[in-house]
Amino acid sequence: MKDKSEKDINAQIESVKEFGNDFLINKEERIQILPIIGQIEGHLNLPPQTKSTKYEHVIPQLISMEQSDKVKGILIILNTIGGDIEAGLAIAEMINSLSTPTVSLVIGGGHSIGVPLATSADYSFISPSATMILHPIRMNGLIIGVPQTFEYFNKMQERINDFIVRTSNINRDSLKKLMLQTDELLNDMGTILIGNQAVEYGIINEVGGVKESLKKLEELIDSNNN
Repeated sequence: MKDKSEKDINAQIESVKEFGNDFLINKEERIQILPIIGQIEGHLNLPPQTKSTKYEHVIPQLISMEQSDKVKGILIILNTIGGDIEAGLAIAEMINSLSTPTVSLVIGGGHSIGVPLATSADYSFISPSATMILHPIRMNGLIIGVPQTFEYFNKMQERINDFIVRTSNINRDSLKKLMLQTDELLNDMGTILIGNQAVEYGIINEVGGVKESLKKLEELIDSNNN
């Protein structure tokens, strides 16, 4: 019986690795923690030595949290260099559409597609030493230099800009200016914001850490229950 139980557990663990099943989520916990760490992995698998967050794992977890009567709030911990644009934006839209109160906390970094992931929550925090890098879309690999390609890039960039403006307090002109700045990133365009700078520009709501994030989440849960 013991061997069969261990076999079942191992099969479930492999299922989580491949399909993102949610059996490891403790649905009894009132506040769920959703870590988004490393690089956002999309349709292509990253090398095994790369620390990554797989979007096919996050999606069922978010749905499970939303459906659970026991889950009252979600704390999203971000330390990401960015990654797959479509996958990151899909996760951000899902977080933003939840009825369960959400708070995000950027620790270390929330770069590139990590910016909309940070703003997707109901309220956002950034630790004093954390950084956020805003830059235009970058593409790897062979790019066909035709007008349709550049139009596609423009539309994708507008989707990201629209989301950030919709879910934060920064205006569109300021966001574009930060993304197109040329004197901060070597051989690239963009801006690095550290801690309070992200708050001053209206991207993040407040500087803080775990204590402040949990306190705010409790306030949102109380408001949601009234």
